[in-house]
Amino acid sequence: MTDVEIPTGTAAAEARRPSRTPVRGLRTRSRATAGSGRMAALLVSPTLLVLMIVVLYPTVMALRESLYGPKGLDPKTGFIRSTEPFVGLKNYADILGAAGDRFWNAFWNTTFFTVVTVGLETVIGVAMALIMHRAFSGRALVRAGILVPWAVPTAISALLWRWIFNSDGIANALIGHQILWTTEGFHAKVAVIVAEVWKTAPFIGLLVLAGLQVIPNEVYEAARIDGASALRRFWHITLPLVKPALLVAMLFRCMDALRMFDLPYILIGAQKNSVETLSMLAQNEASNVRFGPASAYAVLLFLYVFLVALAFVRLLGADLVGGTAGGRRKRTGLWFPRRAEVTV
Repeated sequence: MTDVEIPTGTAAAEARRPSRTPVRGLRTRSRATAGSGRMAALLVSPTLLVLMIVVLYPTVMALRESLYGPKGLDPKTGFIRSTEPFVGLKNYADILGAAGDRFWNAFWNTTFFTVVTVGLETVIGVAMALIMHRAFSGRALVRAGILVPWAVPTAISALLWRWIFNSDGIANALIGHQILWTTEGFHAKVAVIVAEVWKTAPFIGLLVLAGLQVIPNEVYEAARIDGASALRRFWHITLPLVKPALLVAMLFRCMDALRMFDLPYILIGAQKNSVETLSMLAQNEASNVRFGPASAYAVLLFLYVFLVALAFVRLLGADLVGGTAGGRRKRTGLWFPRRAEVTV
């Protein structure tokens, strides 16, 4: 077979010449990606620095303080200690041992308040959002009235409800019975739940209302033409499309309810077993200058909140960020197939 020379500059010669364009394009894209990564890190660094100062540093210091005991009396010398002694994990052992009853009581109170209040706030908040979303005369006034409880400071709200739940207050006048709401018992839990739901249900309603604002009216019009009832439109259109906003609101409320302190502290009082939460328990230890046990309670509460938030994001993370799953794209709770790829 004879070799045939192909003149330089012809189309065949250009076709046989190895192309360097993909390599150059790949290098250009790599440099662009690296530059974008450096710029992103530079822009995020102030936020990370602030988080390290306000979150990481206090957490580390609380963990360190939980390993030390109170100054007190040194049994070896008989003198008052000038520094806090290192006790290791003794504070945690005491919490789960000698002080276990008080800790578990506060733990279950915290969990009970979180589950009940967040559940009621979700139902009431969605109803508030649906009311605020409808077009009617005086809607602005209704929106302002619904959002007023959320704008009231928690301490003021607790004092307001303390007057309502007094022995001669409005609550007893309405039910016609004399109940001591601010004393020990299940009725104290009910008082805290009512006050908490009244104050924070508008927060969920506000976030759900923001989700309702982005739903196009054409979707509802098409459903009405197809003969869907109001309940079916809510269940198959409204609820799936506002699910990301609703889940974010529930996550925020769960993390806030787990740290509940000021409302039961002012409404019912300190050291009440029926309403004592983990935050109240830590504050009580700190007020008695037992900073080691107080820090141990704070660390356990931090771990509890972190695990709940992590489980929430792990189980519902796809709905929170509108991620993908199983080869199909999941957007706002509805399934959309991938677009067909067309090759030319």
